[in-house]
Amino acid sequence: MSRALASSKVLLDDAVCPATVIFSIESGKILSIVKEVLQDDHPILKDYDVSPEDFKDVSPLVIMPGLVDAHVHLNEPGRTEWEGFATGTRAAAAGGVTTVIDMPLNAIPPTTTVANFNLKINAARGQTWVDVGFWGGMVPTNLDDLVPLIRMGVRGFKGFLIESGVDEFPAITPNYIVKAMKRVRGEATMLMFHAEMQPHTKHQPPVLAVADGERTPRLVANESHECFVRDTGSVEIEEDGPNGYVQNGHANGQANGHIHQNGGAKYDDCENGEVEELSDDDDDDDDDELVVETPVALTEAVEELDLGRSASFVPKPVANLLHKHSNQAEFDEYKLEDENGADISNEERIALAKSPYLQGSEPQFGPYARMANPNHEETVAHKPSTPLAKPNEITDEKLKDNFEDPFVLAQKEDEALANVDPSLYSSFLASRPDNFETTAIAEIINCSLKYPDVPLHIVHLATHEAIPLMRAAKARGLPITAETCFHYLSLTAEKISACSTHFKCCPPIRSDANRQLLWRALRNDIITTVVSDHSPCTPELKGLEKGDFFSAWGGISSVGLGLPILYTEGQRLNPPISLQEITKWCSWNTAKQVGLSHVKGKLAVGFDADIILFDPETSYIVQNDQLFFKNKLTAYDGMEFQGRVVETLVRGVSVFSIKRGHSKEALGKLLLEPRVREISV
Repeated sequence: MSRALASSKVLLDDAVCPATVIFSIESGKILSIVKEVLQDDHPILKDYDVSPEDFKDVSPLVIMPGLVDAHVHLNEPGRTEWEGFATGTRAAAAGGVTTVIDMPLNAIPPTTTVANFNLKINAARGQTWVDVGFWGGMVPTNLDDLVPLIRMGVRGFKGFLIESGVDEFPAITPNYIVKAMKRVRGEATMLMFHAEMQPHTKHQPPVLAVADGERTPRLVANESHECFVRDTGSVEIEEDGPNGYVQNGHANGQANGHIHQNGGAKYDDCENGEVEELSDDDDDDDDDELVVETPVALTEAVEELDLGRSASFVPKPVANLLHKHSNQAEFDEYKLEDENGADISNEERIALAKSPYLQGSEPQFGPYARMANPNHEETVAHKPSTPLAKPNEITDEKLKDNFEDPFVLAQKEDEALANVDPSLYSSFLASRPDNFETTAIAEIINCSLKYPDVPLHIVHLATHEAIPLMRAAKARGLPITAETCFHYLSLTAEKISACSTHFKCCPPIRSDANRQLLWRALRNDIITTVVSDHSPCTPELKGLEKGDFFSAWGGISSVGLGLPILYTEGQRLNPPISLQEITKWCSWNTAKQVGLSHVKGKLAVGFDADIILFDPETSYIVQNDQLFFKNKLTAYDGMEFQGRVVETLVRGVSVFSIKRGHSKEALGKLLLEPRVREISV
């Protein structure tokens, strides 16, 4: 059986035009696209066995490709009280998302081994209203599991460079990243990272992103990094050293106001102590010797931690890229307000940013951390010892006995926090300055310079200060991409009131000026995809009655809300955002990211008939009790959106419509075939 949908507004590639889309129910594929609105008795429809009853002209609704949400936490099995395949995919279908890619956490067990993946596959069967693919996870102990998981069909892997908050998914180090890249070279896969690291004196970024007038930033070496050596010095990995780094011998060139780059400088590959020369090719500007006047490092001594503009500093090979490919003026156009709040002193900000009790992406201490980790004591007691795990400044004994709130513990160790109010969003934001992100991204870029043929990806980028780094990496031709999220493009720190812990996420929602710069980076193709990072939990874990941002569990629930969020916010920009742009960021580019660009992401012959009908003229108010999430709590409650999905088809079959609701059967399938390499746009 074949069917056809027609409209005066069909989104085909970069244009909205009249068209008729013919598709097969049996194969789920698009059979033909005719660029006109056909009549129901047209001969072409007869050729494809489309009866008049199976033809519908939906004008003036927009026919467009379904969204591919590449970042969704469905949490099943293990934490199904947070979300599940059935509720999460029903929410996705209601918002025009026809494919979701499930994250390896917060399920118990996480998708870090083939055995764990089989448990997840069995839990998902028969429960998905849209198509579902899967990311694998990178944890310190699973290097040997990466290739088997690729063979099993995971789309790629995600790891944390800072504590994840769930005991079964510990953080990794740059040492692990390099080893993982070596393992997966030649495979069709991608390594992705929660890119936050708490800067401190023992870990300075290996490369620096240096602006040079109007040009794209260039990456130069950070001579203060522990992996940097000049001439004949040696660098080795200390098995239990901070972040996997230690320097033997001597390190020359502590930053003294000038950094001089030349072809004789050397750097360590951060894996086995082998020192490689940085060739002249790494500095494409042969006419100028790189001189950086009075740099302000990302990671000064903690006591003097500079929490201001931090993108001027990156590791050594990274810094060469930045210097040449920067357009700093485009970022200086905006006056960045003091997003940390005028009521927080610099001493308090430094104390918040350096506290080990506050640095995890989710709380490691307090009653909500205990509730979120039901196997906590057992997991800590049997935690494997490996040099590939991120060193923790907190002892296992303290981690095991973690009943006290994190902010209470931080106050006990630092009197500078005595008058800080944990219910203020400005306090939480000050604890996660921009350089948490830029420090981690610099490390990731440095790893990419070692193995530049392995695709890497930054998940949920939230700071404009990382944009020069990403521009420099892109100009160098490194295969590093970045996504941002619906909430970073629509929500702002200035509007988050005290105790509103349902706005908490990591990285944090930052200032309105920062938000505008993320939009600009998106339109300039520096950020290439937009996703939900739907990361729900039970309302109890949000601690709304207490209002302590540090003890509350984070995560913004928004799967299925992304299209109206972007359309609503985009209409306020100049020029307004088009549906073509939204489809590029949320369908086509995300399909490429997850290795599905041969079947999903656009309306084209031979592609899956993943189709949505969108009404840009309708407005509605989001209400928690009308959401399809398992836990009906979102930061968007009470907000008015412009534009609404009227119907969603997955492989040609309707799985949701406003009039009829969801299909009775779960018609989505599991995407388990190994990924294919990205095709050219």
